[in-house]
Amino acid sequence: MTKSAVFAAVITLALGAHSASAQNPATANPAQVRVRYMVQDVPSSVAFYTEKLGFKLDMQSGRAFAAVSRGGIQLLLSPTKGPGGASQPMPNGQRPAAGGWNRLVLYTADLQGDVEKLRKQGVRFRNDIVVGLGGNEILIDDPSGNAVELFQPTLVVGQTR
Repeated sequence: MTKSAVFAAVITLALGAHSASAQNPATANPAQVRVRYMVQDVPSSVAFYTEKLGFKLDMQSGRAFAAVSRGGIQLLLSPTKGPGGASQPMPNGQRPAAGGWNRLVLYTADLQGDVEKLRKQGVRFRNDIVVGLGGNEILIDDPSGNAVELFQPTLVVGQTR
């Protein structure tokens, strides 16, 4: 048995077979959409997404990796420096970094109420609510500076103004 196979078996046993499915090719769903966010601290990011935004923890490997999900999407949280492949520098030496403008979009039926609740919890906002053509939105930062958009649509599909 190779070192990587032994490591995978140990992780599977330590975390339980169900929770390891996020990274296990034998049980992973290839049709599931996954987004990877580079984060500065995996545990604080897990706490943010599960406690403040309603994600479910699928699996966590200490400070090295975690997978959380909400609806039909799975968010992979990888540290900017660590043992995983996502943490490794590019051939030109450029290192992975957290933050940026790419973002998850989470729909809400009560944007104003969610904003008030999250402000009380100390969540960092990039802006105030923006009124747009198809809905209203606001950007928040996770603990590593990755953007999450809260969006409340103003039109129902098939509805016209």
